[in-house]
Amino acid sequence: MDLRKKQRAVVDALEDIKGRDIVVYNTAALPTMFERVVIASGDSTRQVKALADNVEEKMKAIGARVYGIEGAANSEWILVDLGDLVVHVMHPSVRSFYNLEEIWGGREVRLAQAPRAPARAKAGAAARKKAATRTAATRTAGKKAASSKRASTAGPRANAKAARPRSRR
Repeated sequence: MDLRKKQRAVVDALEDIKGRDIVVYNTAALPTMFERVVIASGDSTRQVKALADNVEEKMKAIGARVYGIEGAANSEWILVDLGDLVVHVMHPSVRSFYNLEEIWGGREVRLAQAPRAPARAKAGAAARKKAATRTAATRTAGKKAASSKRASTAGPRANAKAARPRSRR
């Protein structure tokens, strides 16, 4: 199976479950048994487990062999061995402690955008712009309504009372 196809499938599987800080390193120049290292974080041990499980499922679905999974018992750091590609899914505290980026961080691989990502990004940007416009309009309308409500419920006597200085006795 093509390495690029496999790494794209791994990154997609991690993004499907909202994996954070996903990086892919090219380790072909280093004396290792694999060519790529993928490192990702999950917010909780449940998410770390779900990320690793999703990578395993997606790889089996495209016909790639999963050689082994380590660390699934405590789910703070799970390693998925795919032969020429190794995936580390870690809890953020474990990731910062072991700092694998320093060990494997030779040259980061830039992945080409998936065909469906640009359409989503454009739709998301348009939706955010529309929501911001709607929010600003609602805020302005709310201020006008509140000020007119105060003026109508208070009446002229209340306004005169509020404007009059209080004398202390």
